[in-house]
Amino acid sequence: MSVTGTRSVDSGVFWPAVIIAGGFVLWGGLAPDSLATVATATLNTIIKTFGWMFVVSTAFFLMFAVFLAVGRFGKIKLGRDDEKPEFSTVSWVCMMFSVGMGIGLMFWGVAEPVFHFGAPPHGMAEPQSREAAVVAMQYAYFHWALHPWAIYAVVGLALAYFSYRRNLPTLMSSAFQPLLGSRIHGPIGRAIDVLAIIATLFGTATSLGLGAQQINSGMNFLWNTGESATIALTIIAALTVLFILSAVSGVGKGVQFLSNLNMVIALLLLLFLAIIGPTVFIFDTLIESLGYYLSDLVSMSFRTAAFSDGKWLGSWTIFYWAWWISWAPFVGVFIARISRGRTIREFIVGVLLIPSAVTFFWFTVMGGTALHSELMGLGGLVEAVNEKGAPVSLFALLAQYPATTLTSTLAMFLVAIFFVSGADAASVVMGMLSSRGTLHPRPGIVVLWGILAGASACVLLVMGGLAGLQTASIVAAAPFLLVMVGLCVSLWMGLLDDIEVHGRFNELEAAPTVPTQPV
Repeated sequence: MSVTGTRSVDSGVFWPAVIIAGGFVLWGGLAPDSLATVATATLNTIIKTFGWMFVVSTAFFLMFAVFLAVGRFGKIKLGRDDEKPEFSTVSWVCMMFSVGMGIGLMFWGVAEPVFHFGAPPHGMAEPQSREAAVVAMQYAYFHWALHPWAIYAVVGLALAYFSYRRNLPTLMSSAFQPLLGSRIHGPIGRAIDVLAIIATLFGTATSLGLGAQQINSGMNFLWNTGESATIALTIIAALTVLFILSAVSGVGKGVQFLSNLNMVIALLLLLFLAIIGPTVFIFDTLIESLGYYLSDLVSMSFRTAAFSDGKWLGSWTIFYWAWWISWAPFVGVFIARISRGRTIREFIVGVLLIPSAVTFFWFTVMGGTALHSELMGLGGLVEAVNEKGAPVSLFALLAQYPATTLTSTLAMFLVAIFFVSGADAASVVMGMLSSRGTLHPRPGIVVLWGILAGASACVLLVMGGLAGLQTASIVAAAPFLLVMVGLCVSLWMGLLDDIEVHGRFNELEAAPTVPTQPV
């Protein structure tokens, strides 16, 4: 086989990953009940035995990212010292935000605050009270802002550093060079890349399943089409074709255009609710909830099931941390792909703070408007979510405001675009990881991974709906969590080497020249 940097497939990564993914799809198609039983048993073991590892590791990733940004490593550039960023800052932010968690924000933006308002986390408040509303917003921020983006930042930074600073292929295994040396090209390195592909596949499948459920719910809400697995599977099939077509068009044409379109439509929807809805209440909620979130950040970050509700923790916090970790390989590779030429400080500040700020605003507008309805308006959202599930929450809220058909149609369109852009990037990244890190994998490989992602989403929906999607995320993320911890150690070693080499170079440059004495 040819050397790194070509478009050739690495059979040692490609075939094991395809066999695992294909085996999962085949198992789910032939015996979904058997698969569900095994997956549920595995999930329960992971949460009971290793749930604390998800909690501690995710808190560590945030602290590690902040330390790198504010310390002496921040000035290191991801590329040559004179290199300029490839994409504008606006496009850079739009792309990483829409790929990072677009569908999730649409799905949970109203649903999560409403869920927590009806059943406050760890019994911290009286259900459906003002105190419950504060806790609901606090935990929505906690699950969607700094912590998930720290996970993405750590993986993306490691990949960008070793790819653009050390000229290694854009592979997860490349980031382990300081730890493994030449063994990154052997079985250990290939195993790391296979784990990254499998985590990506199931993280993507989870998002596709959520998106299909929400589009199905919106169609039923507007046109009484009914909600069924058959309709959801048809939606996945149709959108899978669209995102495959987008993926083979390349990053510049496909993802960049869709991401910019996403942000415009999402902003219009948010402005509509912020202006037509309870504007003053929304801004009051932002300030107060943000204050509570920041003041309790440490205690929330380290809360385990020792003295709290373990079932709630597994269904919410651990599920989210696992979901972000399962998305980390593909979002990390994608963010690294679009971040060449930026400094480590600029990278981490951009990846951590800008999307988090948008997330705060998103949840405040969506969730704050929903909570205002429950406390002082028409209400009924808690009952709608409990009876019909999370996918209906956004449409039930929009029904309380003018132009329901227009805004609900826009919301469904937005979910579809997020679906396409996220899955587009994921299929390209899986193609990269299985093709020796080339930035332009063969279209046939990209198409294959797109089909497997769509098929896996179908299997998970049939296997157990939302619960099946959550199960897959946590099970797939568990082994990759260990990879991420090792990646942090390796990145630290690489940055220390970089500082030492540059320090010596600067000392030589600054040393005074000794004049040559004539003989």
